[in-house]
Amino acid sequence: MLKLQEYWRERSAKQRAVLVAAFAIAFGSVIGLSWLASRPNMAMLYSGLDPQQSGAIMAAVEKSGVPYEIRGDAIWVEDARRDALRMTLAGEGLPSASGTGYEILDGMSGFGTTSQMFDAAYWRAKEGELARTILALPNVTTARVHLAVPNARGYRREAQSSASVTLTTDGTPISRSQAKALKFLVSSGVPGMSPDHVSVIDSERGVVASNDDLAGEDREAEMKRNVERILEAHVGTGNAIVELNLDLVTESELLTEQRFDPEQRALISQESEESSDQSNNSQPGAVTAASNLPEGQQDQGDQSSSTRAETRQRSNFEVSRLTREVNRQPGATRRMTVAVLVNGVQRADANGGQTLVPRDEAELQSIRELVSSAVGFDETRGDAITVKSLPFASLSEAGTSASAGGLLERLDLNGLIKLALICLFILALVFFLLRPVLKARNAESRAALDDSRPLPPPPEAEAMPPLSPAVAEIDFSPSAGSNEDPVARLKELMKSRKDESLKLLSG
Repeated sequence: MLKLQEYWRERSAKQRAVLVAAFAIAFGSVIGLSWLASRPNMAMLYSGLDPQQSGAIMAAVEKSGVPYEIRGDAIWVEDARRDALRMTLAGEGLPSASGTGYEILDGMSGFGTTSQMFDAAYWRAKEGELARTILALPNVTTARVHLAVPNARGYRREAQSSASVTLTTDGTPISRSQAKALKFLVSSGVPGMSPDHVSVIDSERGVVASNDDLAGEDREAEMKRNVERILEAHVGTGNAIVELNLDLVTESELLTEQRFDPEQRALISQESEESSDQSNNSQPGAVTAASNLPEGQQDQGDQSSSTRAETRQRSNFEVSRLTREVNRQPGATRRMTVAVLVNGVQRADANGGQTLVPRDEAELQSIRELVSSAVGFDETRGDAITVKSLPFASLSEAGTSASAGGLLERLDLNGLIKLALICLFILALVFFLLRPVLKARNAESRAALDDSRPLPPPPEAEAMPPLSPAVAEIDFSPSAGSNEDPVARLKELMKSRKDESLKLLSG
């Protein structure tokens, strides 16, 4: 303690201020590191919830006594207790992601409830139950279902029911298969509703189309991926570029065509008619006396007979007629063009090196046949496919290398903060505490060893030869009984001049 007091008294005012500042910084750094080390690591419990859901969760967390923080719309709790807290909240039904379902009907009584009120409550309960079922999807965080069911009145024909589903995901988009399943789910829960009248809406990406009603861009992307997957299996990844363009029909069109072929005729009916006619004509002779005799020969007179037969056949023919009706809806393909660029292959040149050359025509023809089958090529429709082989431009080395993750990427934020504070504490300790002390000691040593600043002689000192060329000459008077031994003389000198000897030896 005495040495510290002596060291403090020997310092100047500026050095004392530096020492006080260094001590304050070091003390504050130690306190900060201790607080940071004792602070628990926080992990996110829930984020992106509605204010009502967040309030219910905060009340449950406060009741459990777990430390928590609010950062924006996220709730952070202690990392070691996050999983257990999630299970506890799930047992309590939190977070409640949807509204009430059929329990709405439990609170309705028969008194004072009209049919309109019951219908409204019923469809509201139906929407809540459908939303609960949709929340079973792993990537759906919130869901709302809106049903538009018209009321049937009297003999009025019922209108078509429709519905819309609005979803909020955790960042994963709703796939087309999920959208199609949701359409069938909602339409099955409402009597008389068709899946085509159900719209699935992603809150971030808009309307989600099913596989049956793909838009033009989606169809192009799907066909392009199919072609690239086939080509990459043969030419390798990155050695084929595919561009596809679909010219779609955007208007509805109804075509009716009727053709007559005079060269061809068809028998539609045939009638056959047969008729026969037979007639006899006889005229008696003059009446005489012989006519009245019984055995008398009678005169027959004039007689005539006629027979007629007729056959008639009628055939009805009609000219051949062809009637065709074509109904074109929006989305049909009017024309398609495909362009495929394939990288060349490496072959040895005359100098023994490797160079890229275009592929053979037979190989390009095989690639063209594969692409035609993959996209559904139709020559009568006016489709066109172009396959070319050209050497690709080489990429620079700087643009192809990827930086590997280092130590900083493997550390979390709290670890980085702790590491930075430790480094700052060490630097402050070196520059503000040790550096001034070392500089002061070096200055004192240089002052003690400097020949231009001799030590003040004591009152009774006598002249004596210098101990070394680097030390100033000191006057010293030996005691009466001292011998001429220089070691003994040096010991006596050090005993009588303790302060100067200590400074000299420390230097």
